[in-house]
Amino acid sequence: MIDFMIIFAEILLWLAVTIVVLTTLLPFSRAAHGIIRGADFPRQQVLLLAAIMIGIAWWYAPPGWPWIIGLMIASALIQFIYIGRYMPFWHKQSLQPRSHEPVEEVRTISLLAANVKKTNRDFSHLITQTRRVKPDILMALEVDQEWVDALDDLIDAYPHRHVRPLDTGYGMAVYSRLPLEDAEFRERVVDGVPSLRARVPLADGLAFRLYVVHPEPPVPHQDTEGRDAEMSAVAIEARDDPLPVVVSGDLNDVAWSITTRRFQHISGLLDPRVGRGFYNTFSATMPWMRWPLDHLFHDAQFRLLEMRRETKIGSDHFPMYFKLLMTPVEAAETTPDEATSDEMDEIEGMIDREKSSHREAIGSDWEDEN
Repeated sequence: MIDFMIIFAEILLWLAVTIVVLTTLLPFSRAAHGIIRGADFPRQQVLLLAAIMIGIAWWYAPPGWPWIIGLMIASALIQFIYIGRYMPFWHKQSLQPRSHEPVEEVRTISLLAANVKKTNRDFSHLITQTRRVKPDILMALEVDQEWVDALDDLIDAYPHRHVRPLDTGYGMAVYSRLPLEDAEFRERVVDGVPSLRARVPLADGLAFRLYVVHPEPPVPHQDTEGRDAEMSAVAIEARDDPLPVVVSGDLNDVAWSITTRRFQHISGLLDPRVGRGFYNTFSATMPWMRWPLDHLFHDAQFRLLEMRRETKIGSDHFPMYFKLLMTPVEAAETTPDEATSDEMDEIEGMIDREKSSHREAIGSDWEDEN
């Protein structure tokens, strides 16, 4: 019996080693498939598992333990290379206001991004949180008509609204203290997956462009070209927009993935998480499985005043709060690399393929099954 338990433990040990190695190697492929791109997500968890495996192998010295330690050290280093830039010791991208840049309220903009989860019916949680936090703009995702009806309770404080309730989990509602000029929902790439584009005026003739996005999630049985193409299409628009840009929403992607980094390469927008922390927003219900999925990226004319993860609202996502200061001058501590010609060729082909597919959006019926 003891021999059997030892053999079983060794099998489990090598199974864990295999999982760590495969999860580390899969994302090196640029293939846009759910299984491969999904392996981008749990880098924090895989790094922790690799560290635990090093300790186990060192302490118990099972057969082949030097190999286990070597493989786990290599895997841990690779994972750290990807996620280390989101730790506080790294160089930041977004700057805080410099000494000669006064923080004038008329040039600040605060935003609350909240994926409400369509089947969540605790409407009061988000309404109460919005009244407490008092953002200038509330971006609510996965809203249906019941959500929009409930959120209309905020119209006294947010007279400008642009809503598209949907029963598919891709509904969107934006409430604003400031005008949302030229606001429109567009299905840029995938049918049934809207994004919002609007001009938001501030003081002294300043204005910025707001893009609110919620592309498709990755799933194991399908490619991720819809999500990747959506993000890339927005990135191209942001790059070419004459106004300073803010892009926010549930990107269904982690900050360190190939797709999100390519988004930054194309758009040139800054990620305030770099050098500050992970700010994991999903899952609000499973602490062991948390990743940064709800994002904000901004033009270098903005300075970061505040960023925090808000409290639960009954959804599987935590809301994120951001406060920015708009300045006339671009500045950043570090900036994203520029997209290569190969990257542009790749994403332009991807966008064309997805636009011509006219398929149903991934997960359109998920909420109906819950």
